[in-house]
Amino acid sequence: MTILALTGSPLWYASRASGTLSLILLTATLVLGIASGGRSAPRRIGRFEIGLLHRNLSLLTLVFLVVHVVTAVLDPFVRLGWAVSVVPFGAAYRPLWLGLGTAALDLLLAVLVTSALRLRLGVRRWKAVHWLAYGAWPFALFHGVGTGTDTRLPLQLWLYAGCLASVVAAVWWRLAKAGPGRVAGRLVAAVTATAVPVVLAAFLATGPLQPGWAQRAAATTILLGGGR
Repeated sequence: MTILALTGSPLWYASRASGTLSLILLTATLVLGIASGGRSAPRRIGRFEIGLLHRNLSLLTLVFLVVHVVTAVLDPFVRLGWAVSVVPFGAAYRPLWLGLGTAALDLLLAVLVTSALRLRLGVRRWKAVHWLAYGAWPFALFHGVGTGTDTRLPLQLWLYAGCLASVVAAVWWRLAKAGPGRVAGRLVAAVTATAVPVVLAAFLATGPLQPGWAQRAAATTILLGGGR
């Protein structure tokens, strides 16, 4: 465990816990959406029940995301500012990895807003925006890995691995159950499902799993803010 993790403030712990729960809930929402769509939809459970569970998981994800953002901004260590929560890649503290988290939040908010306006937008437009949720998940995953000072902990690594394996398995299940047609879309899904684990493993090996990663990545913030 890193020094920052050991000396973190209550807001830091709240931010990390809510962020981890958000990732788990987002993963569950995504897996449910992937596995129950198209020809792979279960026959013993009605689509209404699946849709209701999917919606409730999505709303719960957003609740924990709000807690995650608020506690991260209020934490005096990184001094993020409220603008960083909606404008990606503007933070001085790990701008790329924090920016990915902001981008994921923006995508999910777009899905939420368009879902509320679904009847006015029409099904086709709503579905087009709804696909953004699939892009939000890898952004959220890499955000958690890149910003978390507890990434090297075995439990956290297993959690990331479990989320990744669940989504990849759901994608391949959907591809196996899919009928003919939409070859381009299926090819993109297969390539992405293969590439994300490879890229994540390479990043972990060269970044967060290297000794001193958390301290080096936070060095600018420590100098500006004086540390915890």
